[in-house]
Order: sequence, then structure tokens, then C-alpha cells
Amino acid sequence: MIQVSHVSKDFIKYEKGKGLKGLIQGFFNAKKTVHHAVSDISFEIQKGEMVGYIGANGAGKSTTIKMLTGILTPTGGEIRVNGIVPHQDRKSNAKTIGVVFGQRTQLWWDLPLVESFSVLKEIYQVSDQDFDERMAFFNEVLHLNEFISSPVRTLSLGQRMRADIAASLLHNPQVLYLDEPTIGLDVQAKQAMRLAIKKMNETFKTTVILTTHDMDDIEDLCSRIMILDHGKIIYDGNLQKIKDTYGVMKTLTLTLSSPFEHNDEFITSFSSDHDITIESNLTQVCIKFNKQHTKVSQLTAWMMHHYEVLDMSIADTDIEDIVASIYEAKVVNV
Repeated sequence: MIQVSHVSKDFIKYEKGKGLKGLIQGFFNAKKTVHHAVSDISFEIQKGEMVGYIGANGAGKSTTIKMLTGILTPTGGEIRVNGIVPHQDRKSNAKTIGVVFGQRTQLWWDLPLVESFSVLKEIYQVSDQDFDERMAFFNEVLHLNEFISSPVRTLSLGQRMRADIAASLLHNPQVLYLDEPTIGLDVQAKQAMRLAIKKMNETFKTTVILTTHDMDDIEDLCSRIMILDHGKIIYDGNLQKIKDTYGVMKTLTLTLSSPFEHNDEFITSFSSDHDITIESNLTQVCIKFNKQHTKVSQLTAWMMHHYEVLDMSIADTDIEDIVASIYEAKVVNV
């Protein structure tokens, strides 16, 4: 569905000196610098895939999305979306894609929401039957009827994001680009949005590229992630694989009936070579360990032999920590 081959995007910046003198000098002889926003990236995305495209601010995510949508022309390389070169045939490309920007809306601010959908229906030449069927589906998944008669400017952020998702899918696009779709939403609204995106991906087999800083979005929606750093892809692979490779640390948290007093004995029993650390606050004990070297059963057996354990929980490494470690290591295609 999407083919990106050795794509780069450079921006030219002109530096000017300070004050009036610098302004005048810069007018005649400004120093030119080249900023490499995206540097020689290549990837393919299959039909129906949901891919997380993540990175720090300035990593090149939005620049890539703008090239895929045809807004920007690559400096080098080739892009094809559903067989179309986006910047060469923007009109044909626009008919096959949907875009949602968390900070912007494609809806008409002063019109009732239902009128915005009617306008988009005519723009994309959606038939009456398809329009009715899709609006019924959107109402089932996104509950639009609760506010469909309200002007867009009166909608809450969560309502507007649901409306934007529906608007982007009204013409049944082959590819959907989601740029921070859950930004600013509360926990309940985020969960509803994720469920809606999953349902629409399953129903329409829409290919989805998701850029976000919310790692919960990635874990809930994507089986594959690409990580950008300074315009280069430093990881492209399966989400579970990245967890298996970098998420080797687990955390065992226990609540004891009496204060923990065997710290030295515990460390002696489990060699420091096994990457084990322990923190305790009276009856609360937190043990971090490498699951490749130490089994949960070993730790729990030791604790239950020495203490009465009232409660326990086990947690994997947070995806945020995994991504941070990849940035630090700058590992490519693990």
C-alpha cells in the first residue's frame, strides 16, 4: 500500500545577524544552512497494517506524513501510496487518504456537524447509500448522534476528535494518517477513540499510520513500530520483538504482613550478576530483575519462605523506557 524508497527532505535556512546591522547584512549576504529533516528512509507498509511512527519532537515524523500526503515534495527518493506518487498527483492521492491532525480540524467551525458531513459528502462524491451506511456505522462506533446537530465550535475536544475521525473516513480512504489523535483527551475518551480506530480498521481494512507521544496508543493499536531519530529510522519491527529484546526487566511488587528486614541476605541469595535491585518501604517491597536470568518463581519462593505475603503484582518494562533505551543505544533494525 505504501512504498518509501531512500527518501530525504532538506530545508534551507538563512541565518541573519543581530540588530539592524545584521538585518542589512543578511538581506544581501545571508548565511545559508541546510537542515536534513528526513535522511534516506525506506520502508513498506502492507494493506490493513496499523503502524506506529514515533520519535521525539523534530525527529521528522510530521515531515514524513506531509510527504506521504503530497503536501511536501521529497528532496530525493521515491514515494508511492496505493500506486500514486503523492506530490505529482495530489488530487488522486487525496481521494484515497484520510488525515486527522490532533491540533487541527477539517470541519467547518460555525456549521452544525451534520452540515460539515454533508459538505464533505459532496466534495468526495459519496453516494447517498454509502453516506447513509457509513454515518450509521460512525454513530454506532463513535456515538455522533449525541452532538451531530451542534455547531463544531461548541464541541468538546473529545467530541471534535471523534467527528474528525468520522470525517476522515467518510469517503472510505485506503490509508488513514493519524497525527496525535488522542492529544489532550481524558482517559475515558482515549479508550473510546482507540476502540473506534480498531473497529474501523477491522471493518474497512484501512491502512493506518499513527504518530503519537502516547505509548499507550502504540501498545493498544499497533503491532509494528518505526522509531525516528534526527530524520533516520533507528528501529523498524514488531512491537513484541522490541519488548522481548529491550524489555528484559520485570518488576515484582509485594505487600508483606511485617516490615522487610532481609535486604543483605536477599542480595546474597541472588547474585548481583543477575541484574537485581530491591527497594523497600516497611511492608512494601519492589524487586526489579532480569527475566532472562531469574525466574519469578525463585523470587516469590524466597519471599514466601521468609515472610507472609499479603499481595503481589508483576509488571513488564514500560514501553516508554524501552523506547528511551533504543534512543540511547541508537540501534538500527534489531
